[in-house]
Amino acid sequence: MNDRMLMTLSPDGETRTDYVCRPERAADARDAVSSFIARLHPAPAAHVVQNLLLLVTELVTNAVRHAGAVTALRLTADRTGVHVRVADPSPAHPQDRTPDLTGRTGGFGWPMIQRLSQELTVRESADGGKVILATVLR
Repeated sequence: MNDRMLMTLSPDGETRTDYVCRPERAADARDAVSSFIARLHPAPAAHVVQNLLLLVTELVTNAVRHAGAVTALRLTADRTGVHVRVADPSPAHPQDRTPDLTGRTGGFGWPMIQRLSQELTVRESADGGKVILATVLR
């Protein structure tokens, strides 16, 4: 998994930390989140970290399952929140489905993503896929 960490100064003088990678599996994405969080000062609260790990796991799992791949995972932190962007090659937006209690077809991930996110948007990307942006308050 190729990755890179970026530190930038926004126009208002606030430092942002960005981490970009392309995980192939949810476990890779969790490792990326853990590495990213370890570099943040001050560190987010434990419950925020747990929510981020679960959120990224679900986003990456959905991208791999329904779109075939993750084209980019970008994590950005500022003083108010941690912003997660997951890009995939499919233009299809996530759909609410009735959860399958037998465990065969899922249906739990997207509602969980919606509950864990303070803000959630889905937009088309220039390459024909989509980008899902989820924000968790710090």
